[in-house]
Amino acid sequence: MPLQVAIGYSSLTGPRERNEDFCGVATPEGLELENKGVIAAVADGIGGHKGGREAAEYTVRGLLADYFATPDTWGVPRAIETVTTALNRWVIAEGSRNAELAGMATTLSAIVLRGRRFYTAHIGDSRIYRLQEGRLQQLTVDHIWEHPELNNVLSRAIGLDPRLLLDFSDGELAPDDRFLLVSDGVWGVLPDALMAEVLLDHPEPQAAAAALTSLAIAQGGHDNASAVVVDVLALPPANLRDSLEGAASLPLPPRLKVGHELDGLRVEDILHDSRETLLYRVSNPRNGQQLVLKTLQPDMSGDPAATAALLMEEWRARRVVSPFFPQVVPAEQRSCLYYLMTWHAGATLQARLDGDQHFPVGEVVRLGVALLKAIGALHRLDIVHRDIKTDNIHLGQDGVLRVLDLGVAVSLAERRPGEPIGRVGTPSYMAPELFDNPEPEFGHDLYAAGVTLYHLLTRKYPYGEIEPFQTPKFGEPARPTRWRPEIPGWLENILLKAVAREAKDRFETAEEFVLALERGATRPLAAPGRQPLIQRNPLQFWKAVAAVSVAINLVLLLKLLG
Repeated sequence: MPLQVAIGYSSLTGPRERNEDFCGVATPEGLELENKGVIAAVADGIGGHKGGREAAEYTVRGLLADYFATPDTWGVPRAIETVTTALNRWVIAEGSRNAELAGMATTLSAIVLRGRRFYTAHIGDSRIYRLQEGRLQQLTVDHIWEHPELNNVLSRAIGLDPRLLLDFSDGELAPDDRFLLVSDGVWGVLPDALMAEVLLDHPEPQAAAAALTSLAIAQGGHDNASAVVVDVLALPPANLRDSLEGAASLPLPPRLKVGHELDGLRVEDILHDSRETLLYRVSNPRNGQQLVLKTLQPDMSGDPAATAALLMEEWRARRVVSPFFPQVVPAEQRSCLYYLMTWHAGATLQARLDGDQHFPVGEVVRLGVALLKAIGALHRLDIVHRDIKTDNIHLGQDGVLRVLDLGVAVSLAERRPGEPIGRVGTPSYMAPELFDNPEPEFGHDLYAAGVTLYHLLTRKYPYGEIEPFQTPKFGEPARPTRWRPEIPGWLENILLKAVAREAKDRFETAEEFVLALERGATRPLAAPGRQPLIQRNPLQFWKAVAAVSVAINLVLLLKLLG
């Protein structure tokens, strides 16, 4: 469902000879609505100047037209600032060339509603309000001089200064939000409480806008009166871009210690402290809920790549609604860059191995089925985990397996064609082809799952442990019964198929892997055939052929000489 809004507007001249206000709205459809959103603006030409109307109209019309001509890759503030900077130069230049327009200037208050967020841009003393749950909140600050004798004189406006300085703000949209853009001819006459009352009494935006301007004039207003009312009727699904833009400006929290508090959450334990990230177990004193807070190291502040990576991880985690994954918990208030997840008592599979826990064959099969179902849930969302391993698989005290850490995961559906991607993952769990081509594929998670089950059973790796930056050579995988003879043949065949050197010889989907585990001994897989030497090691094959050829030639030579 796309963003749906309803809009009403009214602009009355009042007792003045000329209406120097101008308001405008643009409501695109389709991709333009998704990429650019809905934009509304109010401008009030500075009174006493013949060019006030010209400045206001030109600015609004120019903004509404040129905003949609900016690249889709630009954020809303950048697009508006670029356009208004050009408009400001034109207004100043036109006022300098034409004596009748000398001193022309205008206020500008604009709002963009895109996706599930809103963005405001403001200069001057027109205003933007938000009506939410019956409460009217002013979103802008008037740019007027604080001196008592200059309280009606603008300190900032389009056309006053070549160095344009706009105020920007943004926030999340909520269903039934109502936004109000008004010139000072309305808010200067009607107090906020009265404007809120009018907005609540008139459900239709056109009726609300008309009532506000009419009431301002009726109450003795001596200026033009303009109002634009924008109602949010329906919100689209959340998207990555809006999530990134919404939180990217938040500062990183300081390093926290046990007992410290952040946004009402108390730190109970430090779960993880790596070169880039920090994980804390926190509690919410209001309900006693235990949560995991994930953030970046304080010295990562100002690193846009790290910030984007954390936000993308949160975005992916929000999409994965499954009992096999920790669930993202919305923060009631977020003053810093972090996100919250559900916390579950237990330990990772690697921690259990390090604690000398023995995993029976039946338990490994059960965990394997759960792991493959979790991977299947990711793949149905077009997400490749890229770091499946025992360290990233948690077994809770409730017996539930959960997959952790989507930090290096890739959403294939959202990835741009040709976007470069580096090699990531843990070498011993990486499919052989990844060492030559890091392009992510679903099958790489299935290979890593096979290595994980192999390691749980044997504490070994099918091709031996591979160190970072090592260039491994892959021959035939070692049979798990070499390390643990009681492993049944049907399970050994499944594991050898999962970790086969060639991708074509492995499981194609998580569902196929699950089915093989569930069928077990009732419908066992055939033992994988040993590849001919020419396929396993072509160099060794041809060396052997050459050696045999030399030997035959020597025998023939000896016979000829004899």
